[in-house]
Formats: sequence, C-alpha cells, structure tokens
Amino acid sequence: MGFNCGIVGLPNVGKSTLFNALTSTSQADSANYPFCTIDPNIGRVAVPDDRLYKLANIVNCSNIIPSQLEFVDIAGIVKGASKGEGLGNKFLANIRETDAILHVVRCFEDSDIVHVKGSINPVSDIETIETELLLADLESVEKRLPALEKKLRGSKDKNDTALFEALNTVYELLKNGQLAISANIKDKSILNQLQLLTTKPVMFICNVSEDDIVSGNKYTELVKEKAGNNPVVIISASIENEIAQLENINEKIEFLKSLGVDSTGLDKVVRQGYELLGLMTYFTVGPNETRAWTITKGMSAPQAAGVIHSDFERGFICAETINWQDFLEYKGELGAKQAGKLRLEGKDYIVQDGDVMHFRFNV
Repeated sequence: MGFNCGIVGLPNVGKSTLFNALTSTSQADSANYPFCTIDPNIGRVAVPDDRLYKLANIVNCSNIIPSQLEFVDIAGIVKGASKGEGLGNKFLANIRETDAILHVVRCFEDSDIVHVKGSINPVSDIETIETELLLADLESVEKRLPALEKKLRGSKDKNDTALFEALNTVYELLKNGQLAISANIKDKSILNQLQLLTTKPVMFICNVSEDDIVSGNKYTELVKEKAGNNPVVIISASIENEIAQLENINEKIEFLKSLGVDSTGLDKVVRQGYELLGLMTYFTVGPNETRAWTITKGMSAPQAAGVIHSDFERGFICAETINWQDFLEYKGELGAKQAGKLRLEGKDYIVQDGDVMHFRFNV
C-alpha cells in the first residue's frame, strides 16, 4: 500500500513546477500558459523516514527499500470543467483514480505569471474547483439513482439498499452545495463504492514566494480559514526546485537552515498525507533487506502481513514484534530479545507505527 495523490488546481498555480521539484524530475511541462499539462504525469518518490536507515545500520544492511509515494500531476481545471470545458473530462477521470487530492493554491504575486482569472484570490480559486467537483458528482448521482431504484423493485439486496440510501443522503448534500465527504454515513465502505470526487480527502498546498516560506502571507491565512479541518501545507515551488538540484544531503540541510525552515516540502506533504489517509509504517529488518511497509492505522497483524504477501495472512501464526526504538537501543533482535523487548503477537494484535516485525506463517 502506498500513498497516491493527485495534484490539482487552476492553471498556472505551480502544479507542474511543484510536481517536478517533489519528484526530482523535469518530465512535467511547466510553461506559463493554461493547459500546459494535458495528460497526467506520474512520479514515484521514496517516503523519507530516518528510522529506516537507522534500523538498516544496526544489521549492516545496504539493501534499503523505503515506502513509495506517488504523485499524479493532473491538468488544470477551469470553471465549466464538469460540463467538459477546458480539459474537464480528462481531469475528472484522472482524479477518480487517486487516494487523496493535493489542491495547489496560488498564494504569490508575480506579474510575469498569468493568473487564469486575472487576479490573486485563493478563496475564489478553491471554490471554483470545489464547485466543479460538486457539480460532476451531482450529475453522477442523478444518473445513478433512477437505475438503482428500478433495480431495488425486483431485489431486496442489502448492499443495493444501503447504496441507495447513501446516494439519497449524498444527493441532498450536493443539492445544497455541500461536499459528499461530509455525509453522515457510518459505513465508509458504502461511501467509497459511490466513487465520488468530493469524497476524496483534501490537503491544501499554498504555493508562496521564497520570502513567505517561513510565516506565510495574507493569502495563506485566507486558505487556512477556508480549509476548516483540512490540512494546509505552505510550500514554495521555486525553493523545492532548488533543493531538487542539490545532490548532497548536507547541502540540502544547510540550504534549508539558511531559509529558516527545518524540512522540505516533500517531508511536510508526506507527514500530513499519512495523517490525512490514516496511514502508518512498520518495518521488516534483516541483513539482506530492510524495508518500510505502509499500512492503514488499525490493521491487525495478519492484515499487515498480507501487505507483504497473501500467503502471510492466510497462514499467519504469530508476529515477532519489537518497537523500533528498542531495536536501536538494544542493537538488534538478539539484544532486544535478551532484554525482554521482543513480543510474540497473535491474530488480534493491532500493529503500531514503527513496529519491527517478523511473521511466522504456515500454508
């Protein structure tokens, strides 16, 4: 399991520049005109996690495999996209495939970079995209309701009934200008079946100038007010681009210090993204391979084992488990075992962030 997020926003807000910087590539065009990005660009990056390298060092392992984070740079959306304006249909189709939305908002002034609306207004920009997603969902629900209602006349299938009730709940919200994610539906799996755009969790990324990277500006404050409970990350795409050009990690650290910040935009996005999607990491550590695995919070030990291979879950016996800090303190598995820090956990164990695990199974 990874973290797949679609980078969206109005044209010319810095989506493709940010994508190139975060993924250290130059594959996404970032010219100063609308619809520079047409087909989605996809980039995968290693999830930064210092714990992984510290654990690998304990067992002298050079084969280190971090979790993967996938970014999808999606075409800019404009007013009328839900009706096919601009590249609306392409945009909507691409965003349905993502786990979360990274909504890039322009929070910088630059007369050399054209704003599609002619002026900087982050709240209006956010509302434009939210409205188009909402209208697209409303159209989708209106098409599905009659067909599902007809199906229910000849069937009392519980899933279809629950789906119909959920669609009606969502329909009322959408009609009143509310996003589907706010629906009071206990079974979230039903909500996921609807495959609606406004059920995606959203993170707002404020793209600012270099001067505003530490404290933000009046525009970022407006975004924070508008965002409500959604996370807001302040990033300068131009700074991220400079960081991407530096190969030496010490150079990157010194550059960040000179700016008065302690982490890159990628670090911020990953931290907030994991929180947004309820994700966490466990590790498998050995001399041949040390690896980070991304799972959903609340997963049991067998479910976590299944992320590696379905046989691990099917034939699960137990999991040898050590807290990552104990693994470091006692210099590995043997030291942790001698100190009484290695536990044998069964099928009901809920995996904790940072667990070092070795699964016993039989199939």
